Amino acid sequence: MKAIVHDTYGSPEALRLEETAQPEPGSGEVLIQVQAASVDPGVWHLTTGRPYLIRAVGFGLRAPRTRGLGMDVAGRVEAVGPDVTRFQPGEEVYGTCNGSFAEYACAKQDRLARKPGNVGFEQAAVVPISACTALQALRDVGRLRSGQSVLVIGAGGGVGTFAVQLAKALGAAHVTGVCSSAQADLVHSLGADKVIDYTRQDPIDGTHRYDLILDIAGNRPLTRLRRALSPPRDSGHRRR
Repeated sequence: MKAIVHDTYGSPEALRLEETAQPEPGSGEVLIQVQAASVDPGVWHLTTGRPYLIRAVGFGLRAPRTRGLGMDVAGRVEAVGPDVTRFQPGEEVYGTCNGSFAEYACAKQDRLARKPGNVGFEQAAVVPISACTALQALRDVGRLRSGQSVLVIGAGGGVGTFAVQLAKALGAAHVTGVCSSAQADLVHSLGADKVIDYTRQDPIDGTHRYDLILDIAGNRPLTRLRRALSPPRDSGHRRR
């Protein structure tokens, strides 16, 4: 099969299309005929090996430990390995795996879900990592409550676009998105009540306070972000 691989860290020029052996699903794994795969900042970090902490946490200090690239995937189940109970060949699925920039890829069954019939493969492939990151940040870590105000810094990116929509779906009374002017219309269309152009206005200048702040890029000091939070109404209310 054809796959995008790399043997060294570097720019996209380090990537190449290569004929490789088709993977075989192991216990609890599903072999997927890939129909679509997405690119997100995580792929960029694994391509370049930066920040260097990426290498230290198990991805390879001097060279990539895994040659294949790509994490988000959408496709059809080609075959299933032993102990797979959730899927059968022919089913359309989406989720995460290693090496999705290929014609075939293997994924653990618990990292996949059936693709809704009204969603295309391309649409499904951009959901898993970005949408789950946004959901975990708002619901699990931030514990967003109905009626709260939310500031999403980086609202025009992959995680940010999902965060704006999920914040409204989870009951946020007011969502402010921070992005560039070129993305303002997009962020408004996703449900943001207000959009701030970060090149013209500092979103945490003290003018407004928020119950929950999601800073996706993480470029602002935590102390400044905390000063932009509303005073807690009860224990555990004040969050980043």
